[in-house]
Amino acid sequence: MAPGEIHTKPGPKGWRNTAGTRHLSNHKTKALAEKAGRKVAMKRSGAHVVHKQDGSVSRKASYR
Repeated sequence: MAPGEIHTKPGPKGWRNTAGTRHLSNHKTKALAEKAGRKVAMKRSGAHVVHKQDGSVSRKASYR
């Protein structure tokens, strides 16, 4: 995990966004989590990494 990356990944009760080891938000659906994660990544001029249900990386976008 590179500094400044926002990760959207499965959580215990839905989906969550994290930055490093810091928890940012929880969401009921992957779509809602992706939208929120993308917004934070754009605001921070960083990268947004979206994971699949199994934890592997689905896609990555950079907003630098």
